[in-house]
Amino acid sequence: MSNVRRVISILVENESSVLSRVSGLFAGRGYNIETLTVAPVPETNLSRMTIVTKGNQRVIEQITKQLHKLIPVYKVVEHDEMIEKEMVLVKFPIDENLADIQVLCQAFNGGVANVGENMIIGMVTDEPSRVKHFLEASKRYNPIEIVRGGVVAIER
Repeated sequence: MSNVRRVISILVENESSVLSRVSGLFAGRGYNIETLTVAPVPETNLSRMTIVTKGNQRVIEQITKQLHKLIPVYKVVEHDEMIEKEMVLVKFPIDENLADIQVLCQAFNGGVANVGENMIIGMVTDEPSRVKHFLEASKRYNPIEIVRGGVVAIER
């Protein structure tokens, strides 16, 4: 069985130690979490955790079953039909062409977020594979710093 990219979305009680318990399930089976995004669900006492990992179907099923057994977990979704988005901020030197950077960011559902005395900050929010392509294309503008925000996902 091959290791394939998986996205798992989990609704959990918004309380301390939940994150360590969930990540411990992955670590205990030797699986790395590629990205992890956690945010509160508005007007509830819940948080949504979105985890991107790689693994074979059997191991992901085991982890999913174990996640269901954790007390503060309410729902686990591992689904092929997820809408995924990731945000990235990139700082460029001010001597690069602002218009070119703006056009590049716009091509990937983004734009220029800020311009300062000695830098331009571009922001893109798109599918993870497109964020990767944006980062490859942005290399020609000599990025100073790159900050990726992690994947968020929702069932289709």
